[in-house]
Amino acid sequence: MKISKQTADHYIWGERCDRWHLVKDSNLSVIHERMPSNTSEVKHYHEKSRQFFFVLSGTITIEVNGNIMNLDKHEGIEVPPLVPHQVFNQSECDAEFLVISQPASKGDRILLDFHDEKENG
Repeated sequence: MKISKQTADHYIWGERCDRWHLVKDSNLSVIHERMPSNTSEVKHYHEKSRQFFFVLSGTITIEVNGNIMNLDKHEGIEVPPLVPHQVFNQSECDAEFLVISQPASKGDRILLDFHDEKENG
């Protein structure tokens, strides 16, 4: 079945970020995200999920295990389970990217900025 941003499940996270769930399976998740300028997610890690971030447009900054790097259009990075990470958009433009998780990360996210509380997502 064909899927697009127009037909995928959509939700807003944070105050202004968009997420379209393109593949939603317990073994694999593919999410298309849009982060406006000056937004970020909470630092966290996943107990089981391995993730791959791939930039479609714009630039994101990602901190992985204390190392900070910029990812530009058509660049990506893999984040293994148990490795703390956080994505920021510190640019002046929107950034769009894919987050591919195997297995799906729902219920597998441990927040680090809020005293290690567990969060779904």
